[in-house]
Amino acid sequence: MRIVATLALMGSLTLPAHGQTSLEDRDFALTKAVITEVNRYTHVSMFDDVGVQVTSGTVTLYGKVTDGYKRDTLGRLVARLDGVEAVDNRIELLPALAMDRELRVRIANAIYGHPVFLGRSARANPPIHIIVERGEVTLTGVVAGNVERQLAASLAAQNGAKSIVNELRTDAEVDAGIATES
Repeated sequence: MRIVATLALMGSLTLPAHGQTSLEDRDFALTKAVITEVNRYTHVSMFDDVGVQVTSGTVTLYGKVTDGYKRDTLGRLVARLDGVEAVDNRIELLPALAMDRELRVRIANAIYGHPVFLGRSARANPPIHIIVERGEVTLTGVVAGNVERQLAASLAAQNGAKSIVNELRTDAEVDAGIATES
């Protein structure tokens, strides 16, 4: 899983004179530490999506998870990191509906069973996240290119999703820091 990180920063990330560390540098380092901590938490799966934003030492966690304990634990793990002034935990809990659980599994099997994506679900952090809420599907994460982005959405649509929001980003977009439109 790649965590989406947003820095609310203006200007460059250069060190100021006299060895002082700027607020932007501290936020950048803290963002990296938070992302590492979230990625280490093994209970976040391909059916969860967690984002991070750091501003002046305040960490905002956002996204959606399948179980409330994940939201609560992530908030506690992040709060104990050095440099964290406050945690604004905006992670939402997805409804525990049987139809949503079944749809998640069908779509995951369709995507990760397809030859293009075969084997990627076995990664510690699978690249495509399947968020299902009342039959509506949002795909997040990172794929190699536009063909994979469209293929994943097509496979999800063929497996009973009421609607699809494709927020998948390509490797090139991630490298360039480009956000995609839904």
